[in-house]
Amino acid sequence: MKYKAGYKYQLVEDEWFFTRIFGHTIKTDYIELHSMGTLIIRKGYAWDGATGAVDTNTILRGSVGHDALYQLIRMGLLSRGHKKEADDLLELCCIEDGMWGPRVKLVRAGVDKMGFIGLRDERMILEAP
Repeated sequence: MKYKAGYKYQLVEDEWFFTRIFGHTIKTDYIELHSMGTLIIRKGYAWDGATGAVDTNTILRGSVGHDALYQLIRMGLLSRGHKKEADDLLELCCIEDGMWGPRVKLVRAGVDKMGFIGLRDERMILEAP
């Protein structure tokens, strides 16, 4: 058996976002990015929540969009230059979802300073007998 570890959440319905990433049409099993900036994350997508921050209702929606965009970057389907747009999406979702202003600033500072870690290679594939 082969598997990947480290996921905490799984979508039970599709989630839609509007991004500032234009001119790309990308479709994977769980992530679609359309040329007008629409990001669709499909039911069944798994992610690990907010890395480095406490998972609360005000960060989870943003974390799934952020993780999906970072995944497209890691896969080479988007350039590393799109990190800023991914980080902007997280920040905007946090604000829209009612996150306390000073915490929004901390979250943004965290991804600005440490987000590059999330752009490293995909999770390792593990094996069990």
